[in-house]
Amino acid sequence: MATLRYTRTAVVLHWLVAALILVNLALALSVDQLNDAWVRPVIDTHKSIGITVLGLALMRILWRLAHKPPPLPQGYTPWETRAAQIAHGTLYAFMIAMPVSGWMHDSAWKDAATHPMRLFGVVPWERLGFILNMEPAAKEAFHTLLGTIHASLGYTLLALLLLHIVGALKHQWLDKEPELQRMSL
Repeated sequence: MATLRYTRTAVVLHWLVAALILVNLALALSVDQLNDAWVRPVIDTHKSIGITVLGLALMRILWRLAHKPPPLPQGYTPWETRAAQIAHGTLYAFMIAMPVSGWMHDSAWKDAATHPMRLFGVVPWERLGFILNMEPAAKEAFHTLLGTIHASLGYTLLALLLLHIVGALKHQWLDKEPELQRMSL
C-alpha cells in the first residue's frame, strides 16, 4: 500500500517552522549564559525568527484549510486519532500564541520607542501601538506579565514538541506505521 503523504508545500512548511521553533527555543534558553555583548543580537534574532514563525504558521493554516491532510494510518485507535487532532490543533495555537505574546512583550519594553525593531536587521517591524503608547507604569507591569506568559508558553511548547516527536517515533518504530514517510519530501 502506498504511503499517503502531505503535500510538498505542507512538508516544507512543517520542517521549516519546526527548525525555526527549535532554534528560537535554543536562543531563548541560552541568553542568560551569554556575555552582555551577545545578548541584544541574540534577542533581536529571536524576535526576527518569532515573527517569521508567525508568518509561516499563518501560511501553514491557510494551506491546511485549502489542502486536506492525508488520513491517519488505519492502525490508529480512536483515542490516538483524537489525541493527534488535539495535539495538532494545540501546536497550531502555540505557533500563533508564542510570537504574538513575544511581539506584545517587546511592544511593552520600556526602551521600545527608542530602539526600532528590524527583522534580521533589515526589514522595519512596528511595535503594537496600543501597547507602546500605554502609561509607563502600566506598560512596565504589562511587560513583566507578558514576559511571564511568553516564557510559560515557551516551556509548554517545548513539552508539546517533545510529546509530538515521541508520538511520531512511537507510531513509526513500535506500531510500524509509515508516520515519518508521511512528512518527508
